[in-house]
Amino acid sequence: MRFMTDIDERLDAHSYPATTGELIDAHGDLELALPNGTETLGDALGRVESTTFETAEEARLTAYSALGEEAIGRKHYSDRDPTALGVEGHEPVSL
Repeated sequence: MRFMTDIDERLDAHSYPATTGELIDAHGDLELALPNGTETLGDALGRVESTTFETAEEARLTAYSALGEEAIGRKHYSDRDPTALGVEGHEPVSL
């Protein structure tokens, strides 16, 4: 993911094992440009419970999974799945 390039470089350069708090202290100010706004790495990692990362890949995957709703495109959008039961959806359009 292109928006994580700076984060990738900094996480790769960090020494491991490292705790969530250590990563937030060292790199929490890094800003992510997301499709619907921005967020800092500290904000994303602040959403997960404190843990120790053994590798940069573990830290990266945790950061990906902890991004807020600004990281998604259109909310509740899928051109493949039917609307869930009990949820008011859009009108199907035949192309």
